[in-house]
Amino acid sequence: MNQAVFEFPLNEKVRTYLRLEQLFKQLGQADGAQEDWQYVKFIESLFTLQDLAERVDIRNDLLKDIDLHEKNLDHWAQHPNIDLAALEQAKVTVTELRDALKSAKKFGSALKEEKFLMSIRQRFFIPGGACSFDLPNLHYWLRQPQTYKQKMLQGWLSEFSLMKRAIELTLSFLRERGRFEQVEAEKGFYQGVADDKNEMIRVYCQTDQGYFPTLSGNKYRYAIRFMFFNPEEAGQVAMESLVSFKLACC
Repeated sequence: MNQAVFEFPLNEKVRTYLRLEQLFKQLGQADGAQEDWQYVKFIESLFTLQDLAERVDIRNDLLKDIDLHEKNLDHWAQHPNIDLAALEQAKVTVTELRDALKSAKKFGSALKEEKFLMSIRQRFFIPGGACSFDLPNLHYWLRQPQTYKQKMLQGWLSEFSLMKRAIELTLSFLRERGRFEQVEAEKGFYQGVADDKNEMIRVYCQTDQGYFPTLSGNKYRYAIRFMFFNPEEAGQVAMESLVSFKLACC
């Protein structure tokens, strides 16, 4: 049985976190890259990450969330069955990360001093703009030894290592906040009420039955509609039968 988790953010902050998580996964694929297209894809994703970091005040959002995580850990310490050793280790991790974020520079700011990256960045926003006649310096760089290119990639990505750690920690706490419960969608439709603390809805359902979930709403009320998947149809067709799935409000 094929199943997957679909995650739907209820605010812009979590939407940004999820996009950053996806970008870091894409960037991680370049570890040990051999082909030119893998390096070009890495640089393209790096520029996207840099743009997102410049537009959004991510550090302040992360600091607020990490402060909240620390308070929650203090609260959990009062539970009689808690693993105190694991909790103390989690508190150390959270404290170290918070202190590092407070003293860190703006994410990716050092990349603005990378003349090679800045010389090719504008062309990457042109469709197909990474051709050899557009960027001969990029194609010269692509002919360099793998060890040289990998070292440069790791150096560029290290500018966002603190952000990556903070995103991973924050999303892990957020996901662990919700527990999956079995529910049913009559005629493929389910409506729910979120409380003030909910920031994400997670839907765990089958992917071999020809349908997928969509979500609309906000942090107060939301609706899940299951749609038929038909790549030959431009529009989406709603399910009209009972759908059983698992739901978690995080």
